[in-house]
Amino acid sequence: MISGPQLPFPANEPEMLFCEGTEGAKQLKQALEHRDVVEIPAVIGGKRLFSNDVVEVRAPHDHQRVIARIHRPNETQVREAIASARSVARDWANLSLASRAAVLHRAAEIISTRHRVRINAATMLGQSKTIEEAEPDSACELIDFFRFNAYNAQKIHAEQPLSVATAANRADWRPLEGFVYAVSPFNFTAIGGNLTTAPAIMGNTVLWKPSEKSALANFICFEALEEAGLPAGVINFVPGEAELTTRIALSSADLSGIHFTGSSAVFQSLWKRVASNVGAYRSIPRLVGETGGKDFVVAHPSADVDALSIALIRGAFGYQGQKCSAASRAYIPKRLWGEVSKQLRDRLAELRVGDVADPKTFMGAVISEASHQKLSRVIESSKQDSGVRLIFGGKTWSDPGYFVEPTVVQVTDPRHTLMQEELFGPVLSVFVYEDNAWAETLALIDATSPYALTGSVFSTDRFALHEAENVLVNAAGNLYLNDKPTGAMIGQQPFGGMRASGTNDKAGSFMNLLRWTSPRVVKETYLPVRHWKFGA
Repeated sequence: MISGPQLPFPANEPEMLFCEGTEGAKQLKQALEHRDVVEIPAVIGGKRLFSNDVVEVRAPHDHQRVIARIHRPNETQVREAIASARSVARDWANLSLASRAAVLHRAAEIISTRHRVRINAATMLGQSKTIEEAEPDSACELIDFFRFNAYNAQKIHAEQPLSVATAANRADWRPLEGFVYAVSPFNFTAIGGNLTTAPAIMGNTVLWKPSEKSALANFICFEALEEAGLPAGVINFVPGEAELTTRIALSSADLSGIHFTGSSAVFQSLWKRVASNVGAYRSIPRLVGETGGKDFVVAHPSADVDALSIALIRGAFGYQGQKCSAASRAYIPKRLWGEVSKQLRDRLAELRVGDVADPKTFMGAVISEASHQKLSRVIESSKQDSGVRLIFGGKTWSDPGYFVEPTVVQVTDPRHTLMQEELFGPVLSVFVYEDNAWAETLALIDATSPYALTGSVFSTDRFALHEAENVLVNAAGNLYLNDKPTGAMIGQQPFGGMRASGTNDKAGSFMNLLRWTSPRVVKETYLPVRHWKFGA
């Protein structure tokens, strides 16, 4: 049942223009040049806690520039956050859905207007995103998550069982019993907003551990929720050391769920730790995870070469390939490869890597020194590999930031490591197949990688598209036909994958919200039976 006003069907937030000469560009430039270092506290039960355990956040593209200092909470404070979440749980759950939805709608308006430039600038500086990558993420998608989650929660609450003349039946869409541990990644500011507010709109309280790299933008999101009227303790902002925070959260009997985006290895380790402790929990925790990917693009001989080449560039090198959906392996027929490779080389030669504040920059830096070192090792190793041919790129440098040139390699072995393992960087591996080996190539794609997140099929042959959809039915949770495998829109393409890519609970849709509710069905009989014998 729905109490309160009917929420309107949400529309995707339109992107704001930051073209040269606009007021938006002027405000953004000022925000990017602002040099004050932000002190980021833990926020527990509405109280800001500063500590001596401080971690500096530096811009990946200018690692001499400190943009924030995170005050990490200690073990006692993390336990206090759990206690705070439990103390307010009943009051938050007892609020009407309309009241909880009002918080998200107000937060969406706050971010859409007064905090828009600020959160975009924080995302650009902390995560090395260009404005073309930041605006669709930290503004548009975050706003969409708030509005669509509120609307989809209303749809769930409206789902009720049938009543009959002799009895009334209803479903109470209760929150889980306990708190939800939300662990958000560095690469998308919006994901942190969703991992926390999706459980919260269903009445749950949340412990939020953001990535250090995205902590500044995530803190701005948290401040918007506070300003919108989120009661203290409903979401506790706990930017703690990962192992310590996770150990305490998973050892609590009140853990009711984990909402996670990050690496497959980490999510699988969380699953094992929960399983080993399952008897100690008040209820069996719900585990929802969106993890890694080794996302494919496959071209049929009938594919449009221009569309394919552009999709490879935008899909593989947008945000430095640091998307779980990024195009990472491509399968191109021999008849097309000559022209595709030429277009890739020509266009990538014009692609600018550098400071994200420069409007002409296409790619910023990779997120950290560790990521830079890993990618450098992989690229250097591939240069020495007789089974790998460097098509473009291959350069890396670490001053003033952690930069990796967009790199394309061609492999002779379709099961080469470069076609199987996630790199999370601007490296695209290509296998060129025989023109008559379409069916075999589809089977190869399905069997090569442990992941199943996104994939693209390029073809102007409808029968070939149909065959690819059938063969690759389990190879991707989001499949794109004649489009790049990135850029899912809330409300249009619910996002998530299976196999090693996660639990496929489709972020931004009612399917995800269902994981954060434990329904109770109530039957009220109008006239109880007054005899005990059957047939009487």
